[in-house]
Amino acid sequence: MENSTNFFDRVYVVARLIPYGRVTSYGAIAKYLGAARSARMVGWAMNNSHKQEEEVPAHRVVNRKGILTGKHHFQGTNLMQQLLESEGVVIVDNQIRDFDQLFWDPAKEL
Repeated sequence: MENSTNFFDRVYVVARLIPYGRVTSYGAIAKYLGAARSARMVGWAMNNSHKQEEEVPAHRVVNRKGILTGKHHFQGTNLMQQLLESEGVVIVDNQIRDFDQLFWDPAKEL
């Protein structure tokens, strides 16, 4: 478990760097951390992020197609969508419009 805790902490460091109004994917974070096949583990970290002392903007992490796959892990039915919309992100049918323009790739940005 020590390994996954360390990995989760590294995921949170990257997630906290996602700019306001931008989004990234589980896979992009995993790839940046040198664990390209660990997108699911990044998802687990996001599911656990509410337990962190310092806030993690988990709402800014979506699947590779810009779909809000993690929304059922947020309190309230539409909290993930509401948080994104409050940052100016447009969502249609659980998918981010203009995903390519809003996509933040840690491998390129950091």
